[in-house]
Amino acid sequence: MLESDRPIALREAIMACRSGGIISVIGVYGGHIDKFPMGAVMNRSLTIKTGQCHAHRYMKPLLERIQKGEIDPSFVIIHTLPLDEAPEGFAMFSSKADNCEKVVLKPQQLR
Repeated sequence: MLESDRPIALREAIMACRSGGIISVIGVYGGHIDKFPMGAVMNRSLTIKTGQCHAHRYMKPLLERIQKGEIDPSFVIIHTLPLDEAPEGFAMFSSKADNCEKVVLKPQQLR
């Protein structure tokens, strides 16, 4: 997400959350936020929880469920690139070019 998109997403989550609800912010969330609707948070008794995603904790059980066909993550993978194009893939993801949300890097075939 672009730096400028993050405050917008958080403000939208706050305004959309029901009274007494919980807003969870997981992962990297950088920068300062202008026009933060603290009044809405207070008046509607919202709880905000934050933290980094514990990816290593969940990676093995999620991968097992994907391999068994219980979970299909393909709906978020809209770009697949060879490993040697990783810098271009990161730039595409970072700038959200071509509506990029996830890039899968595949190793090149050995000959």
